[in-house]
Amino acid sequence: MKLLIDMNLSPRWVETFSSVGIPAVHWSNPGANNAPDSEIMAYASKNGYVVITHDLDFGAILAATQGEKPSVVQIRADDVSPAAIGSQVIGALRQMATELENGALLIIDPSRTRLRLLPLQLRH
Repeated sequence: MKLLIDMNLSPRWVETFSSVGIPAVHWSNPGANNAPDSEIMAYASKNGYVVITHDLDFGAILAATQGEKPSVVQIRADDVSPAAIGSQVIGALRQMATELENGALLIIDPSRTRLRLLPLQLRH
């Protein structure tokens, strides 16, 4: 698994993930700072990345497109710094690695972690 870190998260996440053997790149490296979410998703899908973000729009894109890739990890916390929630994120990534490789939406907040497999099914 390799991670593409969205612009709304600090580039410090790259070192946090790299230090535990998880390859990661911050979107500011391959892409434009003002790129639309759809461009980030397309790049991640084409290049085999899992997107990690603080943005709820990525989940909405997956739902609207019934997309199967890329997987998306949403960090839903007030403090999204690696110091505050990094160990919880790393633990969840390791625990859900197979699901993320196959296509999933992983939502991590300080009190719980939720996983939905892709494509997202509309709930009735």
